[in-house]
Amino acid sequence: MVIALAAGLAAAAVAAFAERRHAARVARVARLAFGPAGAPAPWARAAPAVRVAGMALAAFGAVTLLGWDPLANEAEPNPRAARQLLVVLDVSPSMNLEDAGPTIPRRMRGVWAGKVLRGILDRLDMADTRVTLVAFYTKAATMLRTSGDKDLVAGLMDGLPLYTAFKAGETDMQAGLDEAFAIARPWARGSATLVVISDGDLAKPVNPSRIPASIADAIVIGVGDPNRPTVIAGHASRQDAWTLKSLAGRLGGTYHDGNVRHLPGELLDRLTSIAPRTASGIGERELGLATLALGASMLGVLVPALIRLGAPGAWHARPGARRAARTPEEGRLA
Repeated sequence: MVIALAAGLAAAAVAAFAERRHAARVARVARLAFGPAGAPAPWARAAPAVRVAGMALAAFGAVTLLGWDPLANEAEPNPRAARQLLVVLDVSPSMNLEDAGPTIPRRMRGVWAGKVLRGILDRLDMADTRVTLVAFYTKAATMLRTSGDKDLVAGLMDGLPLYTAFKAGETDMQAGLDEAFAIARPWARGSATLVVISDGDLAKPVNPSRIPASIADAIVIGVGDPNRPTVIAGHASRQDAWTLKSLAGRLGGTYHDGNVRHLPGELLDRLTSIAPRTASGIGERELGLATLALGASMLGVLVPALIRLGAPGAWHARPGARRAARTPEEGRLA
């Protein structure tokens, strides 16, 4: 911040010196530029100060952003996190089919699931939240336990073939839920949100066991095209919305068709164990963006404004009067 402030002051000093030199040159042709009065429109007399301020703000913002490190500026995590996000993720081979997402070309189901989950992670205050990820295929495996790094969570859902870590066979969501419930039981009451992400292409029905008291909310997110199937391993696979809606009902939660859109804000706002980021005020990044945008806007708007409105209004429409007003020196300069 000190370096950025020094850069802003240096830019202001250089701009002020340049404005002084420029004003001396303009004074020599003032009557040609502004008419017999030799003075610009009243508002245009503030142009030098606006240019100096714009240069200072733009330099300050640019240097601030140049020195901003997003990793170094993350809030220190609280060692006693109050909230938990428990993700149960389907990593069966059908999650690698490319029929997910609202636009063409479609994306892999697992990759699109990561995009939807990122929408939840971005609403969390990671200084006070931990994320646990349980993956399931033919059995369950805990991939992450109480992690505070949301980028690591998103990275695991970026198309990695996690199914290769399991023996081939039938998809067993029951094993994933049982593993997740066992992890969540020691947590504080009402401190966790359960997120189940799957295409619903299951070989056996799911009957959730007793839900731990720590789980306050549950969301079941379906990915994959629910209408047009894709053939894999000899059978047609598509999002089984009916199965996922039934599971959401058993969990006392909500089903969301993640194939169409991200989770709506009103749904996230209703969750009791998810709160928006608690950071308040303007951070270093926001300050840099604001000052750079303001300074650049001031400089960008000033030039066309001076061209159109810098001289007295009547002087713009009198080209003949301008030629008559030239002194011999102004004529040579023109």
